[in-house]
Amino acid sequence: MEVRKRLIIVLFLLLMIFVVGVVGYEIIEKWSLLDAIYMVVITLASVGYSETHPLSNTGRVFTVFLILGGMGVLFYGLSTITMFIVEGDLQDILRRRKMKKQIQDINDHYIICGTGETGKNIVGELAKTKRDFVVIEQNIENIKQLDEQPNIVYIEGDATEDAVLLQAGIEKAKGLVTALPSDRDNLFVVLTARELNPNLRIVSRCIEEESETKLRKAGANSVVSPNIIGGLRMASELVRPATVSFLDIMLRGEEKALRVEEARVGPNSHFIGKSIGEAKIPQKTGLLIVALNKEGQDYQFNPSSSTKLGANDVLIVIGSPEQVKSLKEMVQ
Repeated sequence: MEVRKRLIIVLFLLLMIFVVGVVGYEIIEKWSLLDAIYMVVITLASVGYSETHPLSNTGRVFTVFLILGGMGVLFYGLSTITMFIVEGDLQDILRRRKMKKQIQDINDHYIICGTGETGKNIVGELAKTKRDFVVIEQNIENIKQLDEQPNIVYIEGDATEDAVLLQAGIEKAKGLVTALPSDRDNLFVVLTARELNPNLRIVSRCIEEESETKLRKAGANSVVSPNIIGGLRMASELVRPATVSFLDIMLRGEEKALRVEEARVGPNSHFIGKSIGEAKIPQKTGLLIVALNKEGQDYQFNPSSSTKLGANDVLIVIGSPEQVKSLKEMVQ
């Protein structure tokens, strides 16, 4: 920001020298406006053209000071531009423009508001599962961490502001997570997001238990309390450690991360009317089908191969992000 202020000062000084030069020649030499402008331009540019008219002694002294002033501003400007490039401001501007273009080109993406302890894990999960997402963050330390991660698209701003959410493409987004430090800020984001996109799926972080009702009334589809989740995790570690270890390896494995995912059968899918056995989903994708949900019915766990598939059925599967992506393309 300091370098940008210096650039503005350079432009202001150049303008002042230009104006002073033009007025000076008009007063001292009694030249016309065009002659004065021409003389100032060739003097400051140091192109070596001949003088417009012979200069008086006073005019020559004025020209000397004009040249010195112009050179001083020029050197100051060059040092500022060098600092602008060296300190990364130019790269920062180019990166922001690139991110803006990326946001304009994506649809059905997710928006993450806040990258604190909770938010950064959300970012990591969406990145691992190859989702399109945009991060909104205003904490400078968290932004520096985002800069260290490749291909993270983010906006530096306040997620409670309409303009910032619109910049993140909320009108064409598929979902939004707000993981800001306070329930009040999360509530404000939920209200604003729901107004800007009535069809958006919104998940909100909740610190105080009594805030859950308010967040749901404001428009959140789901509310998650890190304290409750943390307590359940600790209890699981206590009574079923082997199961927790298995899930940790499945979710956090570096070589091959597996996920419990869902895929909805599209209204025009060629799988409609076929049985799970006929569709051969496990054979074609390598996925494990663990449940099936038909509209208005309970979940069918471990559905048989004879179970028929219909439009809008939701398959719950376990597999890698690549396998899930392949399945989603197949059932559209």
